[in-house]
Amino acid sequence: MELLYTDADIAVCVKPVGLDSEKDVPGQLTELLGGEIFTLHRLDKNVGGVMVYARNKTAAARLSKAIQDGSMVKEYVALVHGTPPESGDWEDLLFKDSRKNKVFVVKKQRTGVKAARLEFKRITAAERSLVAIRLHTGRSHQIRVQFSSRGFPLVGDHKYGSRAEETAPMLFSCKITFPHKGKTVSFEAYPEWAKIE
Repeated sequence: MELLYTDADIAVCVKPVGLDSEKDVPGQLTELLGGEIFTLHRLDKNVGGVMVYARNKTAAARLSKAIQDGSMVKEYVALVHGTPPESGDWEDLLFKDSRKNKVFVVKKQRTGVKAARLEFKRITAAERSLVAIRLHTGRSHQIRVQFSSRGFPLVGDHKYGSRAEETAPMLFSCKITFPHKGKTVSFEAYPEWAKIE
């Protein structure tokens, strides 16, 4: 697992596809760095990308506040089927069916329904288009559902409509920005499939 940055308060790493962000990654970070590791946010097991973990309770509280007040910004790249608009700002109501571990866009607010918002820009346009996404809310399967519900499922995301041969959604947490030690810091990494010549 690639470490992008570490100090006494935080560890920033690139989570590989296939590792659980709440169990496997903290375990590996503890082996590498020692001490306690606090999970602040999560990525689906079949999605990789940049994540930040706290190394003490004070840093965990500070970063949790940054997530709550919106000063932690998470950006993603995704490869989707079809050609979405050049850019967009999508807001939906999402409902998670925990028994099926599947999320649906719904029309009306009711118990268990959460508002979800993202902005995106299309980077390339083809049968498979590359998009850059900024999350404003961190809902379960949010990016996957919001694109799929509009007819642009993520390549490899068989749960939400892709029939591609890839076995995991082509989605990657490529950049994370947050306040740290009095300044704003950013860390980024990109998968091979998102690198443009």
